[in-house]
Amino acid sequence: MIVCETPRLRLRRLRADEDAPFILALVNEPSWLANIGDRGVRTLDDARAYITKGPLASYAQHGFGLFCVELRETGERIGMCGLLKRDWLADVDVGFALFPKFWGKGYAYESAAGIIEWARTACGVTRVAGIVKPENAASIRVLEKLGMRFERIVTSPDGLVSRLYVPPPAPS
Repeated sequence: MIVCETPRLRLRRLRADEDAPFILALVNEPSWLANIGDRGVRTLDDARAYITKGPLASYAQHGFGLFCVELRETGERIGMCGLLKRDWLADVDVGFALFPKFWGKGYAYESAAGIIEWARTACGVTRVAGIVKPENAASIRVLEKLGMRFERIVTSPDGLVSRLYVPPPAPS
């Protein structure tokens, strides 16, 4: 199911069986491991479980989650982008991860901007933040291009330290 399209990209719901090889590759990319963390996905069964317990459960609970990002022209899967609702964070946050060969082309910004707009219109999400490892300069640039500004350092329950970026205050 397609949730949104941008000029160059299509974002759709993940499918446990069909997308397992893609997820297995993405979550084991060195850049994913360094910037997001090891999710313990080592086999296709692990990838199916990751999709089922993560994105599919989030779609059912919140109406949103992480989505597969594909090139509209070819259908090639290039990464994931979507929204996460973490118990320890007040706001919904945007997340994105692309295979390195697709970096530097504006796809992270395009997919994130598209999914934030979709969330506002389709899900009624009024405020989206972003969290990022302090050393992840590329993702920080994407969040800033989305109009977010650094607010403070946050620490997840598992001890991961991140920079919290928030949207500007609403005009009065």
